[in-house]
Amino acid sequence: MPIDSNRLLLKLEQARRTINRDMINPKISELTLDELRPIVKMVAHTRAAYIKELFDLAATCKGVPEKTRIDKLRTRREAFEESVAAANALEIMIKRGYLDVHE
Repeated sequence: MPIDSNRLLLKLEQARRTINRDMINPKISELTLDELRPIVKMVAHTRAAYIKELFDLAATCKGVPEKTRIDKLRTRREAFEESVAAANALEIMIKRGYLDVHE
């Protein structure tokens, strides 16, 4: 008799949670808001730098921006997007219980 697909998915979710917690939790100490604050601050800095670069570019650009200016804007965007992706991954790990947290 085949296992009901919902039961299989539930067991898969439980296995995923256990495996992820067992692998991730030992590598990262118990999290507090004070430990998370520098991450939030870093993401905000990368966001601000990206948008400031856009404003600086627009203020001095007449027509199509030079490649070097676009490259600098791209670098800022990549830093911003990467930091957001990492912060989002951390948030998911907290929500799923992969990490210990402390108030």
